[in-house]
Amino acid sequence: MRRPLKPTVTHNDLLSLVPTDPLWRVDWAAIWPLWPELATLDTCPQDPIHHAEGDAGTHTRMVVEALVADPDWQNLSPSDRSYLFWAAVLHDVGKPAVTKHEDNGRISSRGHSRVGSSIARQLLWHARSPLAWREALCGIIAHHQLPFWLIERPDPIRLAIETSWRCRPDLLCLHARADALGRICQDQQAILECTSLAEMTFQDADCLHKSFAFANDESRVAFFELEDRDPNYAAHENFKCTVTVMSGLPGAGKDTWVSHHRPDHPVVSLDLIRDELGLSATDNQGQVIQAAHERAREYLRAGTDFVWNATNVTRQNRSKVLRLLRDYGARVEIVYVEVSPDQLRRQNRNRPDAVPDAVIDHLTRKLEPPEMWEAQQIIIEC
Repeated sequence: MRRPLKPTVTHNDLLSLVPTDPLWRVDWAAIWPLWPELATLDTCPQDPIHHAEGDAGTHTRMVVEALVADPDWQNLSPSDRSYLFWAAVLHDVGKPAVTKHEDNGRISSRGHSRVGSSIARQLLWHARSPLAWREALCGIIAHHQLPFWLIERPDPIRLAIETSWRCRPDLLCLHARADALGRICQDQQAILECTSLAEMTFQDADCLHKSFAFANDESRVAFFELEDRDPNYAAHENFKCTVTVMSGLPGAGKDTWVSHHRPDHPVVSLDLIRDELGLSATDNQGQVIQAAHERAREYLRAGTDFVWNATNVTRQNRSKVLRLLRDYGARVEIVYVEVSPDQLRRQNRNRPDAVPDAVIDHLTRKLEPPEMWEAQQIIIEC
């Protein structure tokens, strides 16, 4: 999905459209034309058993109106109120891409939360929204259905703790309540009760209003790695070395950050290895990855601090690198570098090994900035 370099929607536009006291009026005439992704919702069907109100656009407007009418939303801080409002506007923006008519006559939209979070991230990146505000919003979208079924899971307390590091649980439940009210269905009361029980579960886990407090950084990382890990266990922190893992789109400025902040560290660079092997970024990367892992192992065995420099823009790609580093007892810090779309393309064009725009567009659609639970430390540069 290509976007113009000059944004047609700005973050200030978004803030100006958040309803305010005393009328709390939603300006749909100004909101709905902002992005074509919203208009598409009006022709996206939904299963009538769960959404007798009709299309996803109708549902979205009902959810937003229910949220804005909620005194708990009205009493939030301006920042929390604004990002939760836009999370409600965009919460089902992923439905058109995944909606299917099943053989049994039902309509499904599996995976729409994850897809919607990705679409919202792209829209808000082009709007120049602050990264923290944007990612808080995307966290709500990615997990907006969780309060409906949290208590049905085998270990709801553990899932509550995990979720508290991905989005703010009290705001997630506030959105879920509006999501339940913004629909016509026979089980609406049951959905609202499940949401209330989810809120109680977050409260019991001591993470309703904040991320669960682990004893230290290693306790947090180990908890997300091991399914049977006690969240209250204080892990021993004795690392053999520290590895800086870079993350960011091509042209974001990762090399510049390394030269300024880790000038004396050896660097395992996938770009340099590709050059040595005479391969391009579009060739098969198996040989490149194998060579990078071997060089990393040499530094890890020696207990040497070093930098792993690659795009690492998806959680799946990062997880493979992080697994290797943790197997050798390294402390990991992830440095995520982000710039605006126009600056990214300008910096990429000025590189001697500029990446094709099509590749950047592809990576942008897959982008998942690192979250605080992925490593002992996350450094954001934007």
